[in-house]
Amino acid sequence: METKSNLYRKEKYYGLLFILPPVLGFIIFGLYPTLYSVYSSFTDMDGLGQMNFIGLDNYKELWSDELFHKSMFNTVFMMIGIPIGLILALLLALGLNRGIWGTTAFRVIYYIPVISSLAAISILWQWAYNGDYGLVNQFLDLFGIEGPNWLADKNTVKPAIMLMAIWKGLGYTMLLYLAAIQSVPKDYYEAAELDGANGWQAFWNITWPMVKPVTFFLVVTNIIGGSQIFTEINIMTSTGGPEFSSASVVFYIWQKAFGNLQMGYASAMSVVLGLFIFIVTLLQFKLDKSSQND
Repeated sequence: METKSNLYRKEKYYGLLFILPPVLGFIIFGLYPTLYSVYSSFTDMDGLGQMNFIGLDNYKELWSDELFHKSMFNTVFMMIGIPIGLILALLLALGLNRGIWGTTAFRVIYYIPVISSLAAISILWQWAYNGDYGLVNQFLDLFGIEGPNWLADKNTVKPAIMLMAIWKGLGYTMLLYLAAIQSVPKDYYEAAELDGANGWQAFWNITWPMVKPVTFFLVVTNIIGGSQIFTEINIMTSTGGPEFSSASVVFYIWQKAFGNLQMGYASAMSVVLGLFIFIVTLLQFKLDKSSQND
């Protein structure tokens, strides 16, 4: 018969075996690449020959790199679509929560872009934005409006990509909001109605507080994802758009690393981007914590 200590050691051994795969996965595919990227940012690595330590030269060059500053601005600008997408998704969720006819069909329709290939959707929207025969300009033409060549105009390329990103993520955001709204006990609304609350008061005092955790989750994940936008830009504006007006930071990193073989410089940009995401996420957690305390 096994003693208690032997059983404890056996359980501990099996427990370690269970957690070993994810820990190894994190070390091999997460921690090691991150540390190697940080080290590479202090070198002149090109991916082909020997890399030499050059100190802070890459970071000094970043400070005066106008294209890097422009790509950072483009990335932050396109994040304007995050609150727009959240508001639209919340309105849709409130509408679909009313139990109208065809609710299930609408959910499926809105969710199809989420599960569709991003590359295929980017090609589809690239065609839709075409200045000569695109669907968007054909629609505008019905109202006598002459649409621009959306992806070839520096003033419209960012809003165009932003609109596509909103459309792509609308279904996922809407379903999360819908699940949060449907989890609110109906007794709350019945009590509010008895107290004479109107629709807006019920939303602001019951629905909104209950969906705030979902909103916080969506804001954090969308900012992290928005900071890394790449595929749609690479497909829809393969050169970074007119005057580099649609290039994101990740697009510029990819261009420098694999186009110019300046992997050390690209690593420095990756480190700066990682710090940016970390700081913004940390601020969001701080703001959320302070709002809860209030």
